Amino acid sequence: MARTFALAGLLRLRHLQQDQAAGDLAAANAIARANTLRRAQARATLEVLPSSVTGAETLYAVAAARASTRSMLAEMDALGRNHQTAVGEAQAAYDATRAESVTLEKLEGRHGQTVAAEDLHAEQTILDEIASTSWHRNGNGPLR
Repeated sequence: MARTFALAGLLRLRHLQQDQAAGDLAAANAIARANTLRRAQARATLEVLPSSVTGAETLYAVAAARASTRSMLAEMDALGRNHQTAVGEAQAAYDATRAESVTLEKLEGRHGQTVAAEDLHAEQTILDEIASTSWHRNGNGPLR
């Protein structure tokens, strides 16, 4: 059996892909959080618009500001849904690359266990040879 893990290069590639997917997921989450913050700020702005109107022009201005803000909130809600979809897709991509890495990591672990077992067997064979040679050298030949 080969002493080094034959799929080590592929495992490194899978780890790089996993790191890239994790970065994409983090970026998608950051964008979604920023959009959520902007929506909260817009809602807060809508709540603090003056409600006391002294004239028709002020009423029109307040109505226009509220309509504009509501329209912006609707667009931000739609954008938020798009961002959540992107987060879901990024999470799925990360999960897939992680699963591929885990499979190869398990194979690497089994390979390491097999190599260790072979090393122990070889060492025991050498020790048995040394003991047998010593036993024969001391005049303890084959039993008759």
